[in-house]
Amino acid sequence: MGLAHAFKEWAVICRALAEGKQALILRKGGIAETAGEFAVEHTRFWLFPTYVHQQRSGIREDAAFLLKEAEAARPPAGTIYLSHWAEVTGIYRIRDLTPALLLAHLHFWSEETVRKRFAYREPGINALAVRIYRAPEVHTIADTAYYQGCKSWVDLDQAFPTEGSVPVLADKDYNDVKWNLDMLLNPTALA
Repeated sequence: MGLAHAFKEWAVICRALAEGKQALILRKGGIAETAGEFAVEHTRFWLFPTYVHQQRSGIREDAAFLLKEAEAARPPAGTIYLSHWAEVTGIYRIRDLTPALLLAHLHFWSEETVRKRFAYREPGINALAVRIYRAPEVHTIADTAYYQGCKSWVDLDQAFPTEGSVPVLADKDYNDVKWNLDMLLNPTALA
């Protein structure tokens, strides 16, 4: 069994997810999204690291080392490495800015980035709780024109196997993150 879908995300955030320093993806619909609105098209997908739009000012100060690591591990031009995949375990639509800002301890976006993304077009942002898995091998693909553009989802030319993958966070650690998200964004789930 394999996965043939990928989710485009800043390489620095992919690095944080891969290292177990983050288990949350924040997303606002982009220019190429249907009606500019983000939708969870797949609940299992490869992380597709991108370097477009990624900027030092977009992340918190304490994530600068992750940005350096992501840049140092950047593949040669025209190449993408797929090494980690995600499974969505929770989807939250955040319609008020305060809860979005209260998630700061769970991700590495700067407060300014959260505020800008939240306010873009119509107020709101999506938060995805994701369990990240390290694949037993890195898959190398060509970065074709098809993968370019401001879109979250891409279909890969082929499905890549996930057998033998291991979670980057232990069950207890991941469950703690999920509990935090539910406590902040969906307290009725804890009842």
